[in-house]
Order: sequence, then C-alpha cells, then structure tokens
Amino acid sequence: MVTRPKGQADALSALIRQAGGEPLECPTLEIHDLADLAPFHAVVDRLDSFDAAIFISRNAVRRALALIDRRRDGKPWPAHLQVATVGSGSREELAARGFSGVIAPGAQSDSEALLALREFSDVAGKRIAIFRGEGGRRLLGDTLAARGALVEHAACYRRTLPAQSGALLAAAWEGGKVDAVTLSSGEGLANLLAMLGAEASRRLAGAALFVAHARVADEAARQGLERVIVAGPGDAETAAALVAYFGGASYN
Repeated sequence: MVTRPKGQADALSALIRQAGGEPLECPTLEIHDLADLAPFHAVVDRLDSFDAAIFISRNAVRRALALIDRRRDGKPWPAHLQVATVGSGSREELAARGFSGVIAPGAQSDSEALLALREFSDVAGKRIAIFRGEGGRRLLGDTLAARGALVEHAACYRRTLPAQSGALLAAAWEGGKVDAVTLSSGEGLANLLAMLGAEASRRLAGAALFVAHARVADEAARQGLERVIVAGPGDAETAAALVAYFGGASYN
C-alpha cells in the first residue's frame, strides 16, 4: 500500500510493480491550496531581503515556486538567496527547476540533519524564510531563531484527512491484499490509524510498515506496531527495502 498524496505515488508504484509487487495507492493525506495567501505573499514580496530560503518538502517546492513565480510575475530568483531543503526528494525537485548548489543533508532527511550542517550553525542576524505546509513541526524554525536568525514561515498549502480513502483501506484489507504499508510522515501514520479506526491494530498486525524516518518508526512503536522498517526517504530506498524484506530478486 502506497499512502502518498494523490499525484505523488506514481514513481514508487512503478518501482514496486517493476520488482514484481502490486502497488495499492491509498492516500492518507490530501494537499490543498490555502484560502488566504496574504501571509505568504507578504514574505514573497520581500524575498530579496532574505539570506536563505528553506523548503520543507516536495509539496513545499512545488506549491511555493508556482505561487512565487505568479506573484513575482517572472522576476528571477534573487542571485544571493541560498536555497536549502531537508530531503533528497525535494532537492531533486529543486534541481529539476534549475536550482544548483542546494544545501541539503547527505543521508538523514529531516530538520535535525539540516540543523547539523555547517551552513546553519552560525546564522545570527541572518534572515531565513521557511516554505512549508500549514502547521507542522516547529523544531527547525525555533532552533534557527534560538541561534539568532530572523525566521519567517511562509505556509503554501494545507494537509487534510482524505475524504474517501477510508473505504479504499477497508476494501483492501477485507480482500486480504495488504502485506506492507509505506509511510512518509508521522502525520500520514496518524491519519492511517484514524482511517482504520477500531480495526487499526488488528489490520496492521498482519502488515509490515516501511517508513521514511526513524522518528516515524518511534511513533509507530508508541502505537504498539511491531513490524516497522526504516527504509529511508527515497522511492528507490523504499523499493529496495521492500524487495529485501520479502526476499525477492535483486532490485536495480
């Protein structure tokens, strides 16, 4: 089961299919536009005044850059403005849009890893914009601010619980089709448990959970889930972990 938002599961599903598995796409998150973009525009209108821009996720890259281009009416990205992100997927997304020299962790893909980089150790007086979804973890912004940075958050999308995926989940388990579940975030895990309701423990007991980060694995353990594998944040890493777990042919 691939639980990524609609439109973001194709690559992983293709790798699973290529390795002989059957991907079941069932989003546990929906991505929506914000009703009020005024706070976002207030940051974008002062983009040239910032020293660094951090994109929290693929969704942040896609949504923020589309909105920035529209707001700035084709005006180029400020040449001095450093670009950073927390993961390999969002770094690839930025590279595909022409950004070079993106600051990102090499292995671990999360706020902690980004904060450990040399570039963000001495940020006193630096102006930093963080492009992200509405809400979310505060660790990155709070830590940078504690180090003396002037941090502003620019929310560019919101996440919601899917309206129809609950029925898809129930049908999949009733058909005995689910051997593994892939999860990208703690919020996705929380939504999965909410969507399964009282049947969550029973249904997930028979499936292995492949998660992107140790933090998600820890949360799964707190929920009493035992068969949890930290696969890594990338599609290829997840597919390789699935193949290794189920003892399939070597994955290339």
